[in-house]
Amino acid sequence: MSRTAAATTVAGPAALSPRTRRLLEGPVAWTLLRLAAPNVLVMVLQAVVSTLDAVFVGWLGSDGLAGVSLVFPLVMLMQTMSAGGMGGGVASAIARALGGGRRADANALVVHALVIALVMAGAFTVSLELGGPALYHAMGGRDGVLDSAVLYSRVLFGGALAYWLFNTLGSVVRGTGNMTLPASVMVACGLLYLVLSPALILGWGMFPRLGIAGAAVASVASFGLGSLALLAFLLSGRSLVKPTRRAFRLRAALFWDILRVGAPGSLNTVLTNLTVVLLTSLVGPFGVPALAGYGMGVRLEYLQIPLVFGLGSGLVTLVGTSVGAGAHARALRVAWVGAAVAAGVTGAIGMLAALFPHAWLGLFTHDPQVLAAGTRYLRIVGPCYGFFGAGLALYFAAQGAGRLLWPLLAGFTRLIVAAAGGWLATRWLGGDLSGLFAAMATALVIFGIINVAALRLGAWRAGPAAG
Repeated sequence: MSRTAAATTVAGPAALSPRTRRLLEGPVAWTLLRLAAPNVLVMVLQAVVSTLDAVFVGWLGSDGLAGVSLVFPLVMLMQTMSAGGMGGGVASAIARALGGGRRADANALVVHALVIALVMAGAFTVSLELGGPALYHAMGGRDGVLDSAVLYSRVLFGGALAYWLFNTLGSVVRGTGNMTLPASVMVACGLLYLVLSPALILGWGMFPRLGIAGAAVASVASFGLGSLALLAFLLSGRSLVKPTRRAFRLRAALFWDILRVGAPGSLNTVLTNLTVVLLTSLVGPFGVPALAGYGMGVRLEYLQIPLVFGLGSGLVTLVGTSVGAGAHARALRVAWVGAAVAAGVTGAIGMLAALFPHAWLGLFTHDPQVLAAGTRYLRIVGPCYGFFGAGLALYFAAQGAGRLLWPLLAGFTRLIVAAAGGWLATRWLGGDLSGLFAAMATALVIFGIINVAALRLGAWRAGPAAG
């Protein structure tokens, strides 16, 4: 049976929009790269923005850098959960609905996604306001470092709704196959942030001098305006999906359609970020320079996530549309192509960082102790980034397929290997940072191998959807 026939068997030709049919009929590599290209370019910009964010904060000294390093895993947890975890569930549900010709369900899913975003944003705001200071103290924050972390956290997570709305609405639009609009809005938000952040940190011109809080205010404002732009597009009638009056009737089945992928995906992001939180707490006792150096090194690891997300957003949509249309062989080809591309890109970045660590670390500081700690991390962990990239790409592909059991097990295994190995290295094997970083590197390798092996051995052929 041809790919076209596979698509029409499920929904019939008249039920599929021209855009959906193009996703099902185009060459796999070209279609994936066409979908991913706008997002990859935007994620490169986001990586630049995140890098410059640390540069701006670095102007405030080592305490500011270390304080942001404590909060950064929680910021990335919210970002990856809203964009790649629950956001992946939203994009996957809409893609599968459109691939199956269920346009009314796709419209209704928009409202259900927004309800989930409101609840999750409230949970982040309340939990980090109440528990943030104790958490940052447990991670090694003291004195000025802790003060910086708490201030930055309170402002940023006080605006959690802006991030959840932005990433949820962007996922809705991406689920229809429209990658250009969310990418364009993200570019505008990034450029706005690059203007606002240094102005608010240092008090340029008419702006007040807010110090480290200025970076958080600029970020919340940028994402808030981006959310309004995406909402205006959905309400304008130009989108393939739009909330209608009937869409406001909430249905458990549609919440489940999102959550059966979004909840396991969110758990996976929790495992990823909990790994960094636990390892940060192990680095903390080595002192402020080690904490700052590790924070700047692991920031490059974190930047692999948005870069692969640029490709992964295309994977979720293309795999989800293919699965919804019954084209399972095509979905598998998409997954393997995505994994190969992600491994190549992230592996190259890791090798370059290992060979030339000061090219990255020197952007933030010239403190020799901070540079020494960061260099050790990049030289040990950087060469393993390719395994992380391949595993992460297959996680996004599994979201589109609704098969997240093995990506979850891979994330859990990574957490156990990194945390337990790191603890043993710091407590029993001489208390050296090199042993801790070796445990991190081993965990990345295992994460990638489990995801690749699971798909190769038929993880999508059996077992319940979404795990």
